[in-house]
Amino acid sequence: MILIWAAFGYLLGSIPFGLLLTRMIGIDIRSVGSGNIGTTNVLRTGNKGLAAATLLLDGGKGAAAVLLAREYGGLEAGVIAGMAAFLGHCFPVWLGFRGGKGVATLLGVALAAVPLAGLAALVAWLAGALVTRFSSVGGMLAAVTAPLAAWALGAPHSAIALAVLAAVLIAKHHENIARLRAGTESRIGQKG
Repeated sequence: MILIWAAFGYLLGSIPFGLLLTRMIGIDIRSVGSGNIGTTNVLRTGNKGLAAATLLLDGGKGAAAVLLAREYGGLEAGVIAGMAAFLGHCFPVWLGFRGGKGVATLLGVALAAVPLAGLAALVAWLAGALVTRFSSVGGMLAAVTAPLAAWALGAPHSAIALAVLAAVLIAKHHENIARLRAGTESRIGQKG
């Protein structure tokens, strides 16, 4: 059953909402800005509504994977499906394993798995992004906050899963980290 929940989570997570939504207005998001399919790059199209929809749908698929699997398969199934949804978003088979960086999906997984830890990560994301004006800083701060908060709240299984996801998320941000060091990282709202 664990393999079934992992497959379910992966397939749900691999739905590229940013790509699908921007195609509706005649744009291939992979040809805009960073080429990423996530919220920050959708925002670079200038369409705030589509960016917000991408954020909610990418977060929602992570949360849905956790909640549905936990409801019908138990706690372990929820953790596995959430991890798989995040990996599906980051490495979707439909796009040659080139997906998003996973910030919204990780937030959705965290909010569903350990709501207070997810809320702490959400606050960290908003604070980091607002203070620095770098989406990447907010995302990485949220990723680190989620497992620490889950551990502090007494949810060790979720904390370990979120720590693994945080490590993947930070690895996916290696180019952002290099640009931050070089002082060339794009700020929120900046085109390209």
